[in-house]
Amino acid sequence: MDNTPVRYIAGAPDPDFLENRTFQEIQVGDTASMERKVTQRDIQLFAAVSGDVNPAHVDALYAKSSRFHGIIAHGMLGASLISTLLGTRFPGPGTIYLGQSLKFLKPVHIGDVLSVTATVKSMDAIKYRLVLDTYCVNQDGETVIAGEAEVMAPLEKLHIHRTSLPEPLMADKNLRYNELLQAAKRCSKIRMGVVHPCSQDALAGAVDAAALGLIDAVLIGPAERIRAIAAEHRIDLGGVELVDVPHSHAAAAKAVAMARNGEVDALMKGSLHTDELLAEVVNTQTGLRTARRISHVFVLDVPRYPKPLLITDAAINVAPDFESKVDIVQNAIDLAHALGIPCPKVAVLSAVETVTPKMRSAMDAAALAKMADRGQITGGLVDGPLAFDNAVSMAATRTKGIQSAVAGDSDVLVVPDLESGNMLVKQLEYLGDAQVAGIVLGATVPIVLTSRADTAHSRIASCAIALLWAAFKRANPE
Repeated sequence: MDNTPVRYIAGAPDPDFLENRTFQEIQVGDTASMERKVTQRDIQLFAAVSGDVNPAHVDALYAKSSRFHGIIAHGMLGASLISTLLGTRFPGPGTIYLGQSLKFLKPVHIGDVLSVTATVKSMDAIKYRLVLDTYCVNQDGETVIAGEAEVMAPLEKLHIHRTSLPEPLMADKNLRYNELLQAAKRCSKIRMGVVHPCSQDALAGAVDAAALGLIDAVLIGPAERIRAIAAEHRIDLGGVELVDVPHSHAAAAKAVAMARNGEVDALMKGSLHTDELLAEVVNTQTGLRTARRISHVFVLDVPRYPKPLLITDAAINVAPDFESKVDIVQNAIDLAHALGIPCPKVAVLSAVETVTPKMRSAMDAAALAKMADRGQITGGLVDGPLAFDNAVSMAATRTKGIQSAVAGDSDVLVVPDLESGNMLVKQLEYLGDAQVAGIVLGATVPIVLTSRADTAHSRIASCAIALLWAAFKRANPE
């Protein structure tokens, strides 16, 4: 029996420096440990770096039905903590990892706190090698990983500054998307007229939304062409209603007529031009106009922003006058309510945050804010003019000394005109990696106004928004 006294490596590590223990300072029985709580973010990052997307680690639905009843960490994620202990604490910098045996004894779940321990089992004074027993034990005292490490211990004493690593950006694009779908699935599904779905994405988006139980898709367009696209891309049209019309203009007219007659509850633009559909929607005799100005609201999930961001109007009103902006703001506030935001914070954007008579956008913003103060715009907090930085950044707001309940924490951005809004949305999408969806409001039914570049994923999200809007309007008739 080995009676060598165990010496624990005492004290918490210096947060700014790494210090090793040389071979000459180590004895058999010396031990060191560290703790680490395993988070979902750890598992996602490990999967992204390693490429190991085993559904047991990344697919919550699959994992729930597995023998572990939930997501578990990769075995090598836990094992990597042994490497962390050996390379940064004991023996520390200068250690060369030569080998490691491992036994994975129990699963590691999100939220588990692992205590990682390494204890010197034997020493080779000729080759300066150590053999260490290594263990990972969870918060319940259960050993989840056990093994044996062989390392070459450092000979030179080191006390070096800890390298500061950049914070990795982990954008879970599916998180808010899934939350949106779950909210929509609590509502009664709607009949959606899909206008001229004569492209793969337009057709797949509608059919997928129907398969998810969000809508009953009614495909309005040239039937033979739609069936050919479905066959080419293996899209199952079983059970999907198809209304045959000869071309895109006829499809737009038929879809608007069906919405006006109550045959469909919403519309989705397919692969026809926006103007072609909207011309039928705004027709004063046969269209879908209401007392409100028709406007569009984009709903974005921006990875670096802590909540959904609504931007309006970046798709329909080119250069809206002040009266149009009143409706644009009110439409956006109402949509925010439908999405579960009880009192949305609305920032009316300009290039400045001061009321500047020479800038129309600044004057309009100030007047809109005052209308909200007086109850002429209801349901949200409205402030402006605000520049983009102090609309979304609390740091910029503090730096500029702005006192506002909206600044730095906006839910809705109201842009001066379509050009600035369209550029802003596309910058966030293509440079900021934002997910983009959205709908048209102000007509008698919601309209999903997709772009030819939109993915089926984006179209499904827009369908979910339309469903939530329809449910909100049923519960809050004007």
